[in-house]
Amino acid sequence: MNILIVDDEQHVREAIKLLIDWEQLGIHQIFEADNGDSAIELLGKIQPEIVITDMRMPSRDGVELLAWMKEHGRKSKSIVISGYDDFHLVRSSMKYGGQDYLLKPIDPEQLTEALQKAKLSWEQEDQARRLDQQRSIEINQIKPVYRDKLFSTMISEAGSDAQVTVPAVLKGEFGLENVEQCQVIILSTGMLASQISRKFNGNRDLLTFCLINVCNEILKQNNSGFAFRHWNSDHEIIILLWHRLTEWEALLALITGGILNSIHGRFHYGVGQAQPFPNGLFLSYQAARTALKQRNLLAESSYIHRSEQGFTTGVYSLSIASYEERFRLAVWSGKEKDIETAVESFLDAARDLPAISQEQVELWRFEYESMLSRWRQDLAAKQEVQASSEPPPGLPLFLLLDEQGRLSLELCRRELMNGLTVFAALTGAGGNKEHSIMRDIAKYMEQHYNREVTLQDISERFYLSREYISRRFKQEMGENVFDYLGRIRVEKAKLLLQNPNLKIAQIAEMVGYDDDKYFSKVFKKFEGQSPNQYRKL
Repeated sequence: MNILIVDDEQHVREAIKLLIDWEQLGIHQIFEADNGDSAIELLGKIQPEIVITDMRMPSRDGVELLAWMKEHGRKSKSIVISGYDDFHLVRSSMKYGGQDYLLKPIDPEQLTEALQKAKLSWEQEDQARRLDQQRSIEINQIKPVYRDKLFSTMISEAGSDAQVTVPAVLKGEFGLENVEQCQVIILSTGMLASQISRKFNGNRDLLTFCLINVCNEILKQNNSGFAFRHWNSDHEIIILLWHRLTEWEALLALITGGILNSIHGRFHYGVGQAQPFPNGLFLSYQAARTALKQRNLLAESSYIHRSEQGFTTGVYSLSIASYEERFRLAVWSGKEKDIETAVESFLDAARDLPAISQEQVELWRFEYESMLSRWRQDLAAKQEVQASSEPPPGLPLFLLLDEQGRLSLELCRRELMNGLTVFAALTGAGGNKEHSIMRDIAKYMEQHYNREVTLQDISERFYLSREYISRRFKQEMGENVFDYLGRIRVEKAKLLLQNPNLKIAQIAEMVGYDDDKYFSKVFKKFEGQSPNQYRKL
C-alpha cells in the first residue's frame, strides 16, 4: 500500500512521516508533493491508496486537489490536515470525499486512527471492485453462450405451433424491434476438407470459434445479421440475416473470402429462403438444411447450395439392408476374399448411381451400424462381447471425403472391410478366434503407439468388453495390455535417444506420453534406469 503526503511546508511532511508506524499499517512507500499541481502530476504516475493533504497551499490548494481527484475517478482515500478550523473548508473536504479533517498541530493517535479507517475503507471498496470485476468477466464469458442458446431455441420454437417470442435481451442488443423478415444460412463443419481437419487437430470448438468470429466481423459492419453456434446440432454454424436479405450472395462472398484468408479452407453453405421474422425461422432453417443434405457428394459442385437446386434422393436410393445377407455369409465364412467380394458388389451398385447425397450416406451409416448391432446381439449369447451398448460409429462423413470434398468410395470400402473383418474374427470362423483378435489388438497398438490409446478405445474398435480384452490379452500375449504398449513405446524411445539433439520431453511426446516425468518412470520400470542414464551409456 502506498501513500501521498501533500503540504507546502516540508517540516510538516517530515513530521507526518516520523509520527506514524508505517510498517505496522502495511504502508510500504511514501510519496511527497508540495502543492496540488505537483500532487496531480504524481497521481498520473502512481496509484496511492491514501492521500494526506493540506488545505491552504500555493498554486492549486487542497479543495481543488480533492475536486480534481473526484472528477477523474481516483479511488484513493483522502485525509485532510489543516491549520484552519473553517466550516467552509470542512464542508468542501466532505463534499469531495475527504474521510477525516484533522487540525494542526497533528495528534499522532488521531492521525493513526484516521489512517486505519482510510485503509479499511479502501480495502473494503477494493474487494467490492474485484468482486464486481470478476462478475463482469463471468457474465462476459457466459453471455455469448446464453445468446447462442436463445437464438438456437428460437429456431426450434419456430417449428411449433406456438407464437415465437424474441427475448428482450436480443431485441435490445441487436435492434430487432422492427425486423420483419429473416433468412437462415447454415455453414456446415460436418464435411471438412482433410487439410482443415489436420490443421485444427480435431479441435472443433476452436474451429467453430474462428469461423464465427470471421462471420460476425463482416455481419456487424452494417448490422446485417449474426452468426452463432447451433446448440441443437454439433456441426452447424447459423448465419441469421435480418437486413440486406437481397445481398446474401455478396455477404457470403465476403465471408468466404475472410475464411480463406484466415483459415485457408472452404466450407459448404445451405441457404434457406427469406421468411417472416421470427415465426419463419424454422422454415428457412429446414430449407437450408435440406439443401445441404441433398447436395451431390459425387460432383465437384459449388460450395453454396439452395434446396431448389437439389435432386430427389429417393430415385437413386441404394440400401445396405438389401446386402445384409451377402455380408453375413461372407463374414461367417471367415475369408477375407469373400468379404471383399461382398463389399465390392455393394460399391459397384453405388458407383452406378448418378448422385449420392449426404442424406443417402447418413442412411447407409444408420443401416450399417444397425446391422452390426444385430450381429453383436447374436454373438452375445455365445461369446463375451458387449451386448448392452451401441456399436461404435463408423468414420465421420468428413473423413470419407477426398481433397476436393467429394465422397471417396475407396474410403468407404476400407471402412466396410475393417468392420466386417473384425466381425469375422469375432465369429471364430476359419481359425482360433481369440488368438487372432488379440494379435490384431497387439498390431493396432504397435501402429498407434504414439497416440493416446485407452482400453475403451480398443473395446469400441474391436467390439469386445474391456474385461474380456484384459483377461484374454494377458493369457495370449503373456502380459497385460498396457505393459505391452509401454514396452513398445520404450523400445521406440531407445532408438530416439540415440539422437542427441532430441530432448527427453520431445521423445516422450513422440512415443505417446504428454508427461515426460511419467515417461521416465515407465522407461525406468522396463530398463532399470532413466532415459538420461540410458543415453549416457
